[in-house]
Amino acid sequence: MHITPLPALTDNYIWLLHDDSGDAIAVDPGDADVVERALTGQKLRLRAVLLTHHHHDHIGGAAALRRQHDVPVYAPNDDRIDEATHRVGDGDLVELMSPAVRFEVIAIPGHTLSHIAYSGAGLLLCGDTLFSLGCGRLFEGTPAQMLASLDRLSTLPGATLICAGHEYTEANGRFARTIEPDNAHLRQRLLEVAALRASHHPTLPVTLRSELDTNPFLRVDTDAVVEWCRKRHGTGADRVARFAAIRTAKDGFRG
Repeated sequence: MHITPLPALTDNYIWLLHDDSGDAIAVDPGDADVVERALTGQKLRLRAVLLTHHHHDHIGGAAALRRQHDVPVYAPNDDRIDEATHRVGDGDLVELMSPAVRFEVIAIPGHTLSHIAYSGAGLLLCGDTLFSLGCGRLFEGTPAQMLASLDRLSTLPGATLICAGHEYTEANGRFARTIEPDNAHLRQRLLEVAALRASHHPTLPVTLRSELDTNPFLRVDTDAVVEWCRKRHGTGADRVARFAAIRTAKDGFRG
């Protein structure tokens, strides 16, 4: 399976997956024109659309793609997504014949209550729940829900490629460095990110192993993060409180 992050809107990525035969899947198409140009340019045939959550920058192009290509649209059980032809929830399987791929649906509430991810083919299509070096804002869920969602994602194989919905890595990295300035893995990742962005390349996908070594929201139980929370917020003992403190600090970060 070949994967391409298509830049769209301000800082979104639409993920285009395709096999060697030219059959393709679009994930979170906020802009139909971006997908159409990629399909034409690469001589691909759209076979399905996958949606992770209801925000317009992730679903805005789904209706047009469905009309143009007569393809199924998989989406969470959320009435705010009118374009869905197939509603899926936690534990469901999305199996396609062409491209031949099978995804497990994982419920990951936090950013929104109905947010889902698709896991398969060595990929995690996780929308706005997990970013490189960060996580999504809590627009609808609670810190406990988001932490539980990230805990679930953390159990996937380390080689899993994280396909997140936005190019936020540089900004996330500046914040992560304030929490773990002595993290050697983080320092190396920031050098890689700087080089990629300087050459106008995406910082995604990235392996889950890398994120487990560098992302503060996946590292709430590490000694350095516990100590940061204890010193800054007095929340060293409770892991949900630690996560909430980090998320609040990131919301107000202007570095």
